[in-house]
Amino acid sequence: MPRHIVKGDTVIVTSGSAKGSVGEVIRVLPDEDRVVVSGVNVRNKRIPRSQQNPQGGSIRAEAPIHISNVSPVVDGKPSRVRFESRDDGSKVRLAARDGSVLHELKKARD
Repeated sequence: MPRHIVKGDTVIVTSGSAKGSVGEVIRVLPDEDRVVVSGVNVRNKRIPRSQQNPQGGSIRAEAPIHISNVSPVVDGKPSRVRFESRDDGSKVRLAARDGSVLHELKKARD
């Protein structure tokens, strides 16, 4: 089943504590229905001491949020996504707000 959010999309958070935040999707976790968005849901992560990191400590890292809480941004506003099959056999992801192509899923055969 195709996802309405893919890696590299610019998205806006539509609910939760980070509502209104805009960022780029770094990673999609399809088994968990979650996405990691840059600069959103940043948490402190403890790093134990090791040979690579003898000091240990903590780092700030983005935590995943549920995919239903984000929407692609079109002209600065959230948009729903439609999927369309074209006459030439290609499949595309479209922004429902204005019909612009977000991503080409499958190219047309020659």
